[in-house]
Amino acid sequence: MRRRRVGGSGLAVSRLGLGTMLWGGAADDDVCRELLVTYLEAGGTLLDTAHSYAEGRSEEIVGALLREVARRDEVTICTKAGITRTPEHRLVDTSRGGLLRHLDDSLRRLGTDYVDLWLVHTWSDTAPLEETVGALAYAVTSGRARYVGVSNYSGWQAARAYSLLESARVPLVANQIEYSLVTRDAEDDLVPAADALGFGLLPYSPLGGGVLTGKYRSGIPTGSRAAMRQFASFASARLDDRSMSVAEAVSTAAGGLGVSATEVALAWVRDRPAVTAPVVGSRTVAQLRTALASEDLELPPEIVAALDEISD
Repeated sequence: MRRRRVGGSGLAVSRLGLGTMLWGGAADDDVCRELLVTYLEAGGTLLDTAHSYAEGRSEEIVGALLREVARRDEVTICTKAGITRTPEHRLVDTSRGGLLRHLDDSLRRLGTDYVDLWLVHTWSDTAPLEETVGALAYAVTSGRARYVGVSNYSGWQAARAYSLLESARVPLVANQIEYSLVTRDAEDDLVPAADALGFGLLPYSPLGGGVLTGKYRSGIPTGSRAAMRQFASFASARLDDRSMSVAEAVSTAAGGLGVSATEVALAWVRDRPAVTAPVVGSRTVAQLRTALASEDLELPPEIVAALDEISD
């Protein structure tokens, strides 16, 4: 698998990341192991997790599996801090103390003394941005994180964080955001900001919550995210008429190219300006293998133009 640098930094990762939000929940330990082995054998290097995923269980599984099937220097671990989830609540704390506590928790669960990329999981007005950014800078200077960034920040928010970090001589290298053919809001201000300032975008939900795979064309399949209580509202919001029309266009393009709709959707977002690597949260090895096949697909310009137009 080919690699790209994360923004203008020296950190290089595979062009497709493996997300672990479902690890410790919908994906059990055995499935997680199969997913990781398949991903690494294909040349993948970017593992994405978070303090809040499965109440910390995701990070624990990642750490245990890495000790079993890979060397630490073979993978880039990206984790996020600032959100705590319980079955009843979603708590946001982007204060210096809260973020650094989360980072220490993550390092313990992952079984490592540093993470390659550490992100603030969400924007929050509950703590001054200067304090939030100060925690990112301290993570780098203390050796706990090699590189830092943000997640779910808009263009102006990311630009402000970038400026504050720049004054501390610590680069902001990434912003992880939702971005796909059915969710293109990032193009209004964030993509231009990333392009101008030189930080990379890590799109999550690059398949639009599964909509772009075509799986929802005949209803909601058992086991899909729209059928899961914890993800139903997220997935269902992407099952409107516009999204379904885009999904039909993706399936048509895939049929003409002799590939899967998944490959088309991933190749499209992978090659957008400022994008480093989309992150896929495959639930099965079969899904992951289909996603990995996108590495060999370069979309013809006329297909890209047609998809741009119908999804605009």
